[in-house]
Amino acid sequence: MLLAGDIGGTKTDLAVFSGADGPRSPLRQAEFASREYASLRAIVQEFLRGGDEAITSACFAVAGPVIGARAKITNLPWAIDASELANASGIGHVLLVNDLVATALSIPLLGPADVMTLAMGTSDPRGPIAVIAPGTGLGEAFLTWEADTPRGHASEGGHSDFAPADELQAGLLAYMRERIGHVSVEHVCSGIGIPNIYAFLREAGETTESAEIAQQLKTVEDPTPIIVESGLHSPHDPLCRATVDMFIAILGAEAGNLALKVLSTGGVYLAGGIPKRVFDDRTGQLFLEAFRFKGRMSRLVEAMPVHVVLEQTALFGCASIGLDAEASG
Repeated sequence: MLLAGDIGGTKTDLAVFSGADGPRSPLRQAEFASREYASLRAIVQEFLRGGDEAITSACFAVAGPVIGARAKITNLPWAIDASELANASGIGHVLLVNDLVATALSIPLLGPADVMTLAMGTSDPRGPIAVIAPGTGLGEAFLTWEADTPRGHASEGGHSDFAPADELQAGLLAYMRERIGHVSVEHVCSGIGIPNIYAFLREAGETTESAEIAQQLKTVEDPTPIIVESGLHSPHDPLCRATVDMFIAILGAEAGNLALKVLSTGGVYLAGGIPKRVFDDRTGQLFLEAFRFKGRMSRLVEAMPVHVVLEQTALFGCASIGLDAEASG
């Protein structure tokens, strides 16, 4: 039995898997609010108390860089040591992997119903695959092939410099730089970044903030869901809609940057918690316009397939890694 987990800044998903049932069929699963716990160890111990499975190993996909057998969660005050976690939980072997590597390795497991296609393109079945995942933060990774074996590659590209694509985005960069110094793509292209865009547009006077939305935002710890819902669904709030549109444009440009850097002829996959909630015909077109605005390389990215992932890919990818490791001893 394998315990697998997708460890994010907002929520942690844990599930039990078996080699017989495979990585797409969890035997037991639970979700936890990450910030309500002091550590991953506390969540794992609570989860294990809820069942009687004989867990022999564990694999955790973590939102942050994994160095050796240790990881620091980027948007949580958690440090994770695989050996310490194994000792505390009584699990024989614990493996840590980057969550975007797990997501990338889940892509070959997906079927047509698991994705929403924004652009069909022309896929090279053994071409590199780019994965970009805005959730609480912004994850990036890519997948390559060795013969028929997929290989996932970690990246911290979400923390690279934000590059404005127009004058309004240049204003956003100046606004953010004045407040925090270095401005990464994550600061403006994630759950963390959406409130920053909203605040910039409000202060720039691009659109007036409604009293109703202002009041709602005062009552919540995380304003992102309200901004996204009010920007997408009728009746639209103008400032929220402008915020969502700028977020989509920035995401499209950054996805295009990643596609060029890894030459993702196998396709580009948008994962994480936000994309499956924000794409419709209008926002999909906004995304593709920004994605393909690459000068002399526009024709190249126009040929690349683009898909939105609808499933919990990091958890399934993590399960696949863990079950493979268990099978190989």
